Amino acid sequence: MDSRQLEYFVAVAEELSFTRAAQRLFTVQSTVSAAVRALETDLKTTLFDRSTRRVVLSTAGQALLPEAKAALEALDRARAVVEEASAGLRGNIRIGTLARLRMVNMAELLGAFHRKYPLVEVQVTTSPTGSTGLADDIRHGRLDVALLGLPKPELAGLEVRDLATVRFVALLPSGHGLARQSAVRLEELAGERFVDMPAGFGNRKMVDRAFDTIGMPRRIQIEVPELTTIPDYVRVGLGVAVVPDLELAEEPGVAKVPIKGTELTWTLSVATAAGRRPSRAVTALLDLIGDSTRPYF
Repeated sequence: MDSRQLEYFVAVAEELSFTRAAQRLFTVQSTVSAAVRALETDLKTTLFDRSTRRVVLSTAGQALLPEAKAALEALDRARAVVEEASAGLRGNIRIGTLARLRMVNMAELLGAFHRKYPLVEVQVTTSPTGSTGLADDIRHGRLDVALLGLPKPELAGLEVRDLATVRFVALLPSGHGLARQSAVRLEELAGERFVDMPAGFGNRKMVDRAFDTIGMPRRIQIEVPELTTIPDYVRVGLGVAVVPDLELAEEPGVAKVPIKGTELTWTLSVATAAGRRPSRAVTALLDLIGDSTRPYF
């Protein structure tokens, strides 16, 4: 048994697919299959029940999985301690973030991190399914840390540190009947057509839940992948929006109106996997992220 076999086993166990595990590990499927077979031979047991349609963990595989993860984490910590003692902090960090996130300047943040820890390799990615996808990538070991915003009930399996919180506001065409009010209620907007982000994004989930709670589900007319483009659609009268007030620039033809009658807020959090001690490199990055953000209220 060696660490590479355990790494391949964990990847297949989490992906429940030899093909996806190979893609995750940047190798070919035959290499992953051979490593798992060698591990099964060494342990004299079957770790996966395979069929033409699916791969599932056997009873022995279920027993091995937490121990394999713990062994790999222990090896990583041992390497990190030795490398840091001999040459400074080393490692590899896979970071997930949201597109155009103004609350944290990722370029400046990671530039400062690189200057302080030049031997740490950093990979940055976004998810087409927003915070939901980032959270899933953390849980399955595809990311080490992510900046995301999800409702509290959807943070299971994650260790979360809140960074900043903002209120939601309504965006209305300037000629809309509610545009000159000092504040609006969700009930006043329920019959409108909406512009919003896709369903996997945290801010969309929170607003959907808020309208469901008052018993008035809304109709999404237009979905766009970035928060900053929503005002463009509102301005031309294609819908209204309820979005976090993330330093949205003042847009001509768009009124930004506070929402009353509900404590609707969006929180940016930094997340790692629960029950798994972060590496020294990840811990150093978390400390830097915490120093770089500020509460909004």
